[in-house]
Amino acid sequence: MPFEIVPPGTNIDFLGQRRICISISIALIALGAIFAAVTGVKVGLDFAGGTEVQILFADGVEVDESRIREVVGEVGFADPQVVRFGDEGAAEFNIKFNSVLEGSAAADAVAAAQTGEGDAVGLEANTQVMVLENSIRGAIGDFTEQRVEYVGPRVGAELREDGAKALLYSAIVILLYVAFRFNSRFAPGAVVAVVHDLAITAGILVMLGEEFDLRILAAMLAILGYSLNDTIIIYDRIRENMEFRTTADLEETLNMSVNQTLSRTVLTSVTTLLALLSLYFLGGAVIQPFAETMLIGVLVGTYSSIFIASPLLLFLETRYGNPAGGEKPKGPGINKAARV
Repeated sequence: MPFEIVPPGTNIDFLGQRRICISISIALIALGAIFAAVTGVKVGLDFAGGTEVQILFADGVEVDESRIREVVGEVGFADPQVVRFGDEGAAEFNIKFNSVLEGSAAADAVAAAQTGEGDAVGLEANTQVMVLENSIRGAIGDFTEQRVEYVGPRVGAELREDGAKALLYSAIVILLYVAFRFNSRFAPGAVVAVVHDLAITAGILVMLGEEFDLRILAAMLAILGYSLNDTIIIYDRIRENMEFRTTADLEETLNMSVNQTLSRTVLTSVTTLLALLSLYFLGGAVIQPFAETMLIGVLVGTYSSIFIASPLLLFLETRYGNPAGGEKPKGPGINKAARV
């Protein structure tokens, strides 16, 4: 027998709770927008531009994040971000910064280095890294440079623009695919569901003070795909039931379809969450932003497939479907050519 968490015959009135759930979603989206307007949206090195240096201290050097942050700040680097790689006590650190304070030692060193000819932007970045590394080496101890990355402001702006285009084009393709795969009244629910998921996930990240970078963008695109997959499974069952229950009450048909796919939805979400929890707690600082975003997105995506996509389909079918006479809305008579 197949393994099912949800017993067969379960009949939960999901559609009956749609007004409450839609109100909760609107409140979360509004709260995220308010936080973004008041506190601003933090963007990482990939989008804002700046320099990232990864260093590994020699054995026996006693150091922690606060000490590195103190030394780097004293030299003149504005708001440096320091993250330890590995467990507590590990000697590898990642340092990010995007500007230096005017009149500081770092700013004076950059100005002195730019007296000659050459690539001014590249020279400035190299000089900043040299000043940073020399200050750490002198104040804390010896280390090995593992990696240095520099992203200019223009490249950061291009990455922001490309990321926004990727999300927009994905939503358009989803709209076209679902309209072709089912019918035009199914498509808006799928698109609204994925936009809903991205908006709530982004709002929660803003409220948590997380930085938006390429890892967050990658997670957002993955959430978009996950949410769509979940919605398509429910939509497919709805379509099948509407074909065979054309005289049934539409809300009842949608509720039955959601209940029939509930076991699959729960199993998929739980197994995905277990993998993401492993990444979050065991994957280290580099992968944690991706895993955290995915954790939020999977939860929100599961919720939206049930409480957002299905109610919107009910609304569109009720308003624009083809009910017979003055009776309750019936199934729309789906094109048989669209069958899986």
